[in-house]
Amino acid sequence: MAEYLWLIYAVLAAVAAALVSIFGKIGLQGIDTNTATVIRSVIMSLFLIMVMVMQKNYNHIAGIITNKKAILFIALSGIAGALSWLFYFAALKYGKVSQVAPVDKLSVVLAAILAVVFLNEHLSLLAVGGIVLITAGVLCVTFG
Repeated sequence: MAEYLWLIYAVLAAVAAALVSIFGKIGLQGIDTNTATVIRSVIMSLFLIMVMVMQKNYNHIAGIITNKKAILFIALSGIAGALSWLFYFAALKYGKVSQVAPVDKLSVVLAAILAVVFLNEHLSLLAVGGIVLITAGVLCVTFG
């Protein structure tokens, strides 16, 4: 069971991400997308703080903050995530969820390519085929 825990969490993440798109599209009608993103981020922060407190993980904060490399890359990840959501909510406001969400999933393709370039990860021929299929699928769903 433990060997499949990553898959369970990944599926749950996908379900939650799908709900973000639907709830976001409904909530964005007639409002500023950047302000909506800020409000969403505050709610996320409060929720995540609550989870951390309930799990009693707050004792890890000092260790993370004092690790300069970790805090730098966590900060960069946070900025990238914020930019992603600013652009995603703007796209949702003006586009269809059925088109915006697939294009956003090109992040899978880009992440795999960047992992090869920057993290020296290796992709099998099957994985490369999957990346090609994901790209083709995004194009089919978005423009089909």
